[in-house]
Amino acid sequence: MIQINQDLVDQIIDHAQSVDPIEACGYLAGKGDVVSKMYPLTNVDHSPEHFSLDPLEQLKVRKEARLDGLDIIAVYHSHPASPARPSDEDIRLAHDPDIIYAIVSLASDEPVLKAYKIQQGNSVTNHKKVILNVDLHITANS
Repeated sequence: MIQINQDLVDQIIDHAQSVDPIEACGYLAGKGDVVSKMYPLTNVDHSPEHFSLDPLEQLKVRKEARLDGLDIIAVYHSHPASPARPSDEDIRLAHDPDIIYAIVSLASDEPVLKAYKIQQGNSVTNHKKVILNVDLHITANS
């Protein structure tokens, strides 16, 4: 489970809507399972179907988060025209089993934010990736 307040959810949605129709992307940082800050990043692909984080921005944000005493908890991105679930490409490119992947969908009138962990299968013969829903607890603004 991760906890995030409504203000941060609104900021993620605002970021996604501001760059629509391309996919928005960024980091969510905090301590433990509590997200306390979002870091919007540039989608260097400028694509409505996939994203790549800007490597220089990634380094800068990771350093800033560390200086703030925060850990990167999740990578977020938007799906401008599809549901808030990992696409085949999202699954294929998910290489960090410890990070949470948060996806905001703009495909309907009401944006939807969901979170997932994407991990390799845990048996020797099962090399497929396993998608686990992460309980996203949205708290009131503080």
